[in-house]
Amino acid sequence: MSWIAPEITRVHPQFAELVGDERSLADAWLDFHRQTLLWKCGGLTAEQLKLRQVAPSNLSLLGLVRHMAEVERDWFRTRFAGERVGYLYCTDDDLTAEFDVETADAESDLATYAREIELVRRTTAGRSLDETFTDPRREVEMSLRWVYSVMIQEYARHNGHADLLRERVDGAVGH
Repeated sequence: MSWIAPEITRVHPQFAELVGDERSLADAWLDFHRQTLLWKCGGLTAEQLKLRQVAPSNLSLLGLVRHMAEVERDWFRTRFAGERVGYLYCTDDDLTAEFDVETADAESDLATYAREIELVRRTTAGRSLDETFTDPRREVEMSLRWVYSVMIQEYARHNGHADLLRERVDGAVGH
């Protein structure tokens, strides 16, 4: 029997956090978007997760999972926390290698994504949204608040892609 991505239940922050403080709301919305990406992958085989269904785009659901693992690592751990953790899938010569999924191991990649999310949660735990850092690439000061904003919009955009990809794979719809 071939591996199948686990199905998840999402927690809708718009119903769970109606009057929370800014940090609670930011965490809830970011987690909702993380869950949405995994929800779109749930119940699919590794082969289905690798399908590129919207030609000529090279996007696939697995590619999006790998991309978001890279983005989470880059913004929170590398830039904000200053960790020297390197890339997961990319190289300096190929900054879009996460989308090359032909030989990827979907089960391992979803586990890598989950581990990266946990490491990011540890990195940001107890940190103020007002905390600033110097972005090593742009050499400008940024706040953790700005990173949260970037990540929420990044997920929103890519979850829209995931909606279309999933519908093309098996007809499943929903947001």
